[in-house]
Amino acid sequence: MSFNEGSSLDTSQVTGGGRGGAVIGGGIGGVVILLIGLFFGVDLSSINPSGSPFDTSQVSTSGTGETYDLSHCKTGADANQYDDCRIVGTVNSVQDYWKDALPADLSRQYRAAQTVIYSGSTQSACGTASNQTGPFYCPTDERVYIDASFFEILSRDYGADSGALAQEYVVAHEYGHHVEHILGLLDNQDGQTGASSNGVRIELMADCLAGVWANHASTTQDADGNTLLKPLSEADIQSALSAASAVGDDRIQQSSGGTVNPDSWTHGSSEQRQQWFMTGYEGGTINQCNTFDTDAL
Repeated sequence: MSFNEGSSLDTSQVTGGGRGGAVIGGGIGGVVILLIGLFFGVDLSSINPSGSPFDTSQVSTSGTGETYDLSHCKTGADANQYDDCRIVGTVNSVQDYWKDALPADLSRQYRAAQTVIYSGSTQSACGTASNQTGPFYCPTDERVYIDASFFEILSRDYGADSGALAQEYVVAHEYGHHVEHILGLLDNQDGQTGASSNGVRIELMADCLAGVWANHASTTQDADGNTLLKPLSEADIQSALSAASAVGDDRIQQSSGGTVNPDSWTHGSSEQRQQWFMTGYEGGTINQCNTFDTDAL
């Protein structure tokens, strides 16, 4: 999904982290092991771009080494060109949607959450974030953590499409966890695994909420009332579905050379993740996303 070139990015919603520093694990094997349990996870406490400026207050940068610079992220044209600016623009769009939709649908007030973009590693209230752990939401500090280089890993090593909506889906999924946190649903996390476990239901709900946002993304606006994103195309949808498929538990287990074991799943299969993204996209409301009230996951 492309940004309208003249729209403005708000980098106040995002902060930039440091570069360098130690990373957790090592090599693709370490990534696979961590992603099986932590990919698009919630709580990592167990792990030791001319035009008016984008609103970067919703994004922050932190970490070891030099500060991650987002000064080049000013317009939608920058979001179309650079991964980190695309994160900024997506954060702007997702939060513009939920600040109105959440109280309208459920009479619950949305509160903004910062995204931390970093390179290498940085500290969160849930432990150390690195490009080995993948993006995650930390409910303790209510922040999303993303190493921008992760998108290259997602495409290169896991076969996800390199299209814009594949990346935007990742951001929207993490903000789905923030919405769940506001609603008190993350309290259902009980540490159990399996295809119908509460952990999988939480992850599939976040996929569904990402789909709900995608349905309305072309109506979201910058601070000046300019539409942020162009309407979705079929290619955009397929891009998002490729990312959802790439991070299915079964796909990750197969990629790691192991057998598919549904009893160990923490995030759901590729089919489940695609299904629930489309449920949210086609339904267009949060009311479609109650994964806790169905046996048909």
